Amino acid sequence: IITSLHDKSTVYAVFNQHRYGDFHPYVFRSKDAGKTWVAIQHNLPERGSVYCIAEDHVNPNLLFAGTEFGVFCSIDGGEKWLPMKGGLPTIAIRDMEIQRRENDLVLATFGRGFYVLDDYSPLRNFKKEDTTRAATIYPVKDAWMFDEANPLGGFGESPKGSMGEGYFTTPNPKVGSVFTYYLKDDLQTIKQKRQKAEAEKIKKGDPVYYPSTDSLRMEDEQPKPYLLFTVYDAAGNAIRRIKTDGSKGMHRIVWDFRYPGGSIDESSSDGGSGFKVLPGDYKVGIYKFEDGAFTQLAAPVSFKVAALNWASLPATDKQALQSYANKVNELSRVADGTYAYFRQLSNQLNQVKAAIIAAPQLPLSMSQQTDKLQKRMNALNTQFNGDATLAERQFEALPGIRDRINNIAGGLLSNTAAPTNTFMQSYNVAAKQFTAAYNEVKSIDAEIKKLQQMLEQNKAPVIPGALPDWK
Repeated sequence: IITSLHDKSTVYAVFNQHRYGDFHPYVFRSKDAGKTWVAIQHNLPERGSVYCIAEDHVNPNLLFAGTEFGVFCSIDGGEKWLPMKGGLPTIAIRDMEIQRRENDLVLATFGRGFYVLDDYSPLRNFKKEDTTRAATIYPVKDAWMFDEANPLGGFGESPKGSMGEGYFTTPNPKVGSVFTYYLKDDLQTIKQKRQKAEAEKIKKGDPVYYPSTDSLRMEDEQPKPYLLFTVYDAAGNAIRRIKTDGSKGMHRIVWDFRYPGGSIDESSSDGGSGFKVLPGDYKVGIYKFEDGAFTQLAAPVSFKVAALNWASLPATDKQALQSYANKVNELSRVADGTYAYFRQLSNQLNQVKAAIIAAPQLPLSMSQQTDKLQKRMNALNTQFNGDATLAERQFEALPGIRDRINNIAGGLLSNTAAPTNTFMQSYNVAAKQFTAAYNEVKSIDAEIKKLQQMLEQNKAPVIPGALPDWK
């Protein structure tokens, strides 16, 4: 039994009789201090006993009920109840409390487990009209920007380091701005829509015909639809895009306060995360990608990002730190891309060598050209990665260009202090060395292209990446 925080005459009571074989849910409300009661369990599961109830401290119509089959919420004072899932298993919820400062819903289960729904405040703004809109972004809570500590030495899903399995830990919420949104309908492919329609016909007993070849080809060639969240700065510039699937219902996605990363690799489809943005005002909007076109689903919503300012050595000039980070990010972006291209050139040179051996019509003297290029490639590799001959034998070796840039970038990614003189000097060295290495990569690229042309002119075996002549 709980009393209302909004009306001294309103009281809620829940009870269960499961020990007597009665599993019916019982939820009652009185608006006259207990003189009369009204049942408000309505559409709760028929055999789901109710164990606890909670009332939101801001919206009197927002209620939560802990049942045998999980937790349910009502946005209309108990007229209709909606199941709350989001990773919560189907388990008996025996007790619940609301942490008012952060608007967290804390649940205690029959299995002696605890679950916390962080910041349920978007539920206060959920309206029936939202179910008629394509998508809705709910007000975004002001977010604190900070660098998460790892006092036990662990990272990600294993924050306890080497403390052993008996040491209990649980992951913290992700650091970033949390966007809560509602999507009316699933983003479905043509194939999924066809299969759904066929299932409905089967239920009705209607005939289902095999689709035409053109229809099947259209299904095969259609790109998968998805949602794209776009973050804008105060000037309206798009600074980050986050891709996610488009399943209907209420969901959340987190922006980690960072610009996009500088390069795309095989494990990343969006470039990953780069350096942090500055605290300030931002906006976020939703687009959907469907049939090759982007359509805006929800207009941008404003939110704030504030620095927690608990750093031991905070940068006094955050704008100067941001400018320096942008310089490092650009050098890192170009260096990573150049090194990836350099590795492709290395593979191409090996293929040219093999083609020369496989084509007896070519003079063996061409191998001298490839040997000279290989020596230049080896020297470039040392510039990029350091002297492996010394390092492998435990001798001291100067860092390569990539090591210098990665050390600077790694330091900037995880702290809010101003760059040290060592970092700035190392940047100057790396930028100077990289300029020379970049020009050498371009020169070697031109030489390999000449060799590839000679191979094609002499009808040598085709190597990957080369387009043969055809008339």
